[in-house]
Amino acid sequence: MKRVITLWALLGAAYVALETLWRGYSHPSMFIVGGLCGVLVGALNQAPRFYNVPVALQAAAGAAVVLAVEFVSGCVLNLWLRLDVWDYSGIPGNVLGQICPAFGLLWFMLMPFAIWAEDTARWCIWFYEMSLMPPGEPDVKTPLPALYSLKSIYYDFIKGK
Repeated sequence: MKRVITLWALLGAAYVALETLWRGYSHPSMFIVGGLCGVLVGALNQAPRFYNVPVALQAAAGAAVVLAVEFVSGCVLNLWLRLDVWDYSGIPGNVLGQICPAFGLLWFMLMPFAIWAEDTARWCIWFYEMSLMPPGEPDVKTPLPALYSLKSIYYDFIKGK
């Protein structure tokens, strides 16, 4: 459970940072929503049936997860609580002003980065936990860090691997 909360916090903070770079500001609720998206996409990525799925399909599944979370959280935050965190009602194809095709495409394009970031964060957390183990604990084989770079995951994304 600590790993999930740590991943949630790391990925939520990363989302707030990216949104601040993109829009110039963020909302505190985006820490929670962004972290939830990161944890759910990571859980999907960790599922054995997704290990050999082409990156483009992983990106599509991840974008669908993000859009679903964005829609539900938008309905709660914007429509029910009236916090007005975002409003896509001026963008063609929007659904209740909470999601739109343009940002769905953006999430699709960002998803290989998100998958790589979640894998890298998960490895760093594991490595840190192993460094805290006292000597004499059962020998645990150290996994290699993600065997791909950010460059290689986008190469696979473009080539359809």
